[in-house]
Amino acid sequence: MQRIILFVLTNMAVLFLASIISHVLGLDAVLAQRGIHFGALLALGAVYGFMSSFISLLMSKWTAKRAMGVRVITQPATGQETWLVETVRRQAAEAGVGMPEVGIFDSPELNAFATGASRNHALVAVSSGLLAAMSADEAEAVIGHELTHVANGDMVTLSLLQGVLNAFVFAIARVVGAVVDRDDRRGGIYFIAVMVAQVVLGFLASLIVMWFSRQREFRADAGGARLAGREKMINALRALQRNHPGELASAQLAAFGIAGGDRGVSLQKLMMSHPPLDERIAALQNAR
Repeated sequence: MQRIILFVLTNMAVLFLASIISHVLGLDAVLAQRGIHFGALLALGAVYGFMSSFISLLMSKWTAKRAMGVRVITQPATGQETWLVETVRRQAAEAGVGMPEVGIFDSPELNAFATGASRNHALVAVSSGLLAAMSADEAEAVIGHELTHVANGDMVTLSLLQGVLNAFVFAIARVVGAVVDRDDRRGGIYFIAVMVAQVVLGFLASLIVMWFSRQREFRADAGGARLAGREKMINALRALQRNHPGELASAQLAAFGIAGGDRGVSLQKLMMSHPPLDERIAALQNAR
């Protein structure tokens, strides 16, 4: 809750500053010609941006279970399921978070993810392929990685960041439209300018979100190393390298998996939710 309050207060300050800059640059006058008040536009953008992000966050567990076909373990039926639940329970206690729901989804890919609206109401799920191909030590490190995402509040923070960026894309695209089309009678030009600006600004916003997501992965790797052991975490990442993991089938969950597509082209790397595995391994090896 403190994270949300601080983030909201910070962004209220940013919106206030943006209003001052708009006034100084004369954008208010341009918008006024179209009957638009910049402060009101920012407020509307904030409502739009945060509403969509928070609805997505609140529905994240429900969506994940259905999109990935997650089978939540309510009563372990095998030794492997018992080990999985008890490992999550132990690490959750060490990380200081509430016991998440634990599930398995059927996929040959080696992957896992964590999602949920808060630290104490999360879901941690692993693929059947990961449980089959990884050793217990490697799987333990992956679970530690995912629980670190939960402990760090990454799901909430990423949703807040996306909400802020959505708000600015919404508002600034309409400022661009008003600047391009100063004549109210040419509404078609205004609409086209807004749509083009939203596409361009949306792409730039995605670069920011993906950059933040990559930084989260380094922190989650470090957390997995603390909970399970550094060598176990390094070995888990090496196992992912050997098996060439892909991204999760659900685009909404891709940023919360243990691995993403390991691509090397510069522009593609800017759009990756996860850093290349060799960079993640090097970061753990160089950590003190």
